[in-house]
Amino acid sequence: MNNPDLISKTILFVKTKLENAEGGHDWFHIERVYRNAILISKNEASDTTIVQLGALLHDIADSKFHNGDETIGPKIAREFLESETVAEETIAHVVNIITNISYKGGNFEKKFSSIELDVVQDADRLDAIGAIGIARAFNYGGFKNRTLYDPKIAPNTRMTKEEYKNSDSPTINHFYEKLLLLKDKMNTETGKQIAKERHRYMEGFISQFYAEWEGEK
Repeated sequence: MNNPDLISKTILFVKTKLENAEGGHDWFHIERVYRNAILISKNEASDTTIVQLGALLHDIADSKFHNGDETIGPKIAREFLESETVAEETIAHVVNIITNISYKGGNFEKKFSSIELDVVQDADRLDAIGAIGIARAFNYGGFKNRTLYDPKIAPNTRMTKEEYKNSDSPTINHFYEKLLLLKDKMNTETGKQIAKERHRYMEGFISQFYAEWEGEK
């Protein structure tokens, strides 16, 4: 299935919807995930249109910015796709991608599986690591007025989904609670290869951060 007109309309819809979004979850985040997804899908036997729609709509209403309500994103995506008379089978697949893509503390079991979900999830996770991932982490930490680092507050890598959603721990802790864990949670071979380099970059940053914090460099 390939529908360039539908993709163009979806891009315009998402750009408009996320015009004033927080910098780490704005249109540019969507665009990067979209590009990552297209790159990964070249090596996977996947439905290109579903991958593109899933990538474009995956953060149309992130629950973090809607009082934790995880139903709003899938609802908005469904309403948009229905307005474009997209087949129900495609709509259901895209909605399932949106519903199952998030990290949610790493303790969330996906209730749906498909190669398209694997591709979009990897694409989204790649944007959470490496140089962009570091920038996004501190941008969101600033947005939430979080502490950069507090040696007295240890990372919690065993949070429940609800604890993860409600956590206000320092931004450096987020590296241990999510970002540094993503390399080993990638689904596709392409995603795994790209993640390795981005992971190494984060390790270098963390090492430099602590050295500067302690006045060693």
